[in-house]
Amino acid sequence: MHSDNLAQLIKNRRSIFPKTYTEEQISDAIIMEILENANWAPNHRKTEPWRFKVLQGEARQDLANFMATWYKDNTPAASYSEKKYEKNLKKPMLSPTIIAICMQRDAAESVPEWEEVAATAMAVQNMWLTCTAHNIGCYWSSPKSVSEAQELLNLAKGERCLGLFYMGYHNMPEIPGRRGDIKEKVTFMR
Repeated sequence: MHSDNLAQLIKNRRSIFPKTYTEEQISDAIIMEILENANWAPNHRKTEPWRFKVLQGEARQDLANFMATWYKDNTPAASYSEKKYEKNLKKPMLSPTIIAICMQRDAAESVPEWEEVAATAMAVQNMWLTCTAHNIGCYWSSPKSVSEAQELLNLAKGERCLGLFYMGYHNMPEIPGRRGDIKEKVTFMR
């Protein structure tokens, strides 16, 4: 790949939200390509801490029910909103595919935990860029409920969920990107 193509892909990456997703399914082959690219993220001591749970079909409804129930059970009455409860029930159903982003802590703890979280985040960036290349909308959400989704996601000992990666083909127009000048964020020390 030419570096100009890579730069353009990086600059075109956006958070595209489920309300704009269509019902078109993402093929298993493309999902596996997305996850294979995630698997090539850098990681210290080759711990490969990323783990992914692909939720489709009825599994999305199980997630929706879990998130709504968790919200209801963990929100003080004074803060509770029926609208937020309904949003928790609806949102997972708008996305044909949701990937639970999980991290398996190295049992030997050979690297600091933050490095494994960072490696998992780099895997997600690879997923995001691959989705962008396929015109698939996606975004990473980190609801509080996923920190307690061990049973729902069948997590192993030492594994935890860092968030949900919503994915779907979409009808969102191209969104211009905005970033500050990199020159204001860099100091060369020679």
